[in-house]
Amino acid sequence: MLRILNSLSHQSAVLVVGFMALTQMGSAQNNPATPDAIHKQDGTKESTATVTRPAADSSGQKGPQETNSPALVLGPGDEVEIAVYGAPDLSEHTRVSAEGNISMPLIGYVRVAGLTSSEAEGAIEAQLRQGNIVNDPQVSVYVKEYTSGNISVAGEVAKPGAYSALGPHRLFDVLQAAGGLTEKAANRAVISHRGSEKPMTVELPKDPAQMALNNVEILPGDTVVVPAAPIVYMLGEVSKPGGYVLNSINGVTLLRVFAAAGGPTHAASVGGTKMVRRTPSGLQELSVPLKNILRAKAPDMPVQADDIIYVPSSNVKAFLNASSLITSLGTLAIYRIP
Repeated sequence: MLRILNSLSHQSAVLVVGFMALTQMGSAQNNPATPDAIHKQDGTKESTATVTRPAADSSGQKGPQETNSPALVLGPGDEVEIAVYGAPDLSEHTRVSAEGNISMPLIGYVRVAGLTSSEAEGAIEAQLRQGNIVNDPQVSVYVKEYTSGNISVAGEVAKPGAYSALGPHRLFDVLQAAGGLTEKAANRAVISHRGSEKPMTVELPKDPAQMALNNVEILPGDTVVVPAAPIVYMLGEVSKPGGYVLNSINGVTLLRVFAAAGGPTHAASVGGTKMVRRTPSGLQELSVPLKNILRAKAPDMPVQADDIIYVPSSNVKAFLNASSLITSLGTLAIYRIP
């Protein structure tokens, strides 16, 4: 009899300990603020020791490839293919109306504007379920063309305009579709994402490795603008008078522009070279010691955007007329300094 009582007492203690353990486990699961774990929505746990975040640079800016891509949403004019599993009569190939709706058999209009394709699937399934048309509807929505979110390309490209966003696109694909850059284009593009207030500037380098790195994704509704590069003008008695694009990161000097222009002609009076520069107070005429610079007797001069350098002729006594020079700029050829 004593042995039976001891056995019952031992089993009761085991049950009490087990009940306390289960109570503590339930309390831990119901407390989302547990310091050593993060509870996900699917019920799994993620240790805080393994949570990592992408490192930002000292300026706090993300790189070109680190931008958050917004989800693509439907809009008026978009072409969609709707399939209802097991009910081919309900399947539909249509476009989103100007009001943002699609029309389907038996359920009428369903508003899909502003929804992603997966959200549109849920909206159609809800309508089918609500009307008792299909007990357990399974709907797929395939977007064949996002006409409401064309990609706009502007600025210094050969064919500015709106381009179809059908299929994946990257920056250089879009620029190629727009006919490539003009001779006045800067070596950068400014991308504005739909719904974002901060445009992103992407460099257009000549290095193939860096070019591949900067070939960012372009989404429907984005706008790509290629700004004009600053230009300096070399006129008068040079082999190739015209405008020269200043796209060099390290700056451009007078000798570099002079060399790109092919040097002086046989009739040039290099010693009489002048420069016209725009200043806050208006146009200013500057003397340029080009002859001494060529003989290494004077330091080279940096040039600025919109500078006009004029090499006169030695045969005819000419004078510098800033107004006439500026008038002639629109007819000049534009060159990129190698």
